[in-house]
Amino acid sequence: MNIFLKIALFFTILGALNWGLVGIFEMDVIAEILGGAHEIGARIVYILIAICGLINIKLFFEDID
Repeated sequence: MNIFLKIALFFTILGALNWGLVGIFEMDVIAEILGGAHEIGARIVYILIAICGLINIKLFFEDID
């Protein structure tokens, strides 16, 4: 796995953990760190997480060693 895919996987996991915290504790860590869900920094991170999730779709079609 190259570094690009590892970074994409990291952001996908970050997004999954954030959504887990939103669901369990109603706490959006990314929004809290970056000043609110509607701030440009948080929106960029949300978009980056979505793109990384799309990149990781290819993992469904790879053989497991």
